[in-house]
Amino acid sequence: MARVAGNLTVLMFLLSACAGSGPPRLTPVGDDIPAEVSLEGRWMLQDGGGDAQRRIRKAEYRSSAGQRGTDGPSVYVFLRTGERLKITQTPYALFVSFDRSVVEEYRFREHRLVGVGPIEADRASGWIDGRYVIQTLDSEGALLEESYALGAGGGVLMRTVTVTYRNEAVLSLQQTYDRVE
Repeated sequence: MARVAGNLTVLMFLLSACAGSGPPRLTPVGDDIPAEVSLEGRWMLQDGGGDAQRRIRKAEYRSSAGQRGTDGPSVYVFLRTGERLKITQTPYALFVSFDRSVVEEYRFREHRLVGVGPIEADRASGWIDGRYVIQTLDSEGALLEESYALGAGGGVLMRTVTVTYRNEAVLSLQQTYDRVE
């Protein structure tokens, strides 16, 4: 009887350890704003960016279908895109307007829970090696990672988008935007 009680105790301990693990979590990322780096401005997608736009629109469609129960990670609901971006940079946050319809706020060194309707995800963002990196992790372990970086002496904005789900990159693309005066 003592042996059965001991086995039950071990089993209960293991089950409680598994139950307490909860959904996957990110850790805060990034450093202070790099000196003389400002993503602020108006940006227009370069010609030839249509394939990336099409792939993102397809992912956005999958996310709306995903809310109805079809296959795929829910992290797609946090994916935004546009041919025209307006970025406002303050000492504390980055505001990105996509085609003047959706504005996303990313606070420097943020780590918080974000939501779209019933879907919630863990978000962390910050500056890493001169790039602004945003990571969004859903409860299924799918990771959306976006980064914004300047090129061509500040005249070009490069946006990289990757979605990793079940240890596989299911979306990976780069968009290039020209600065508009």
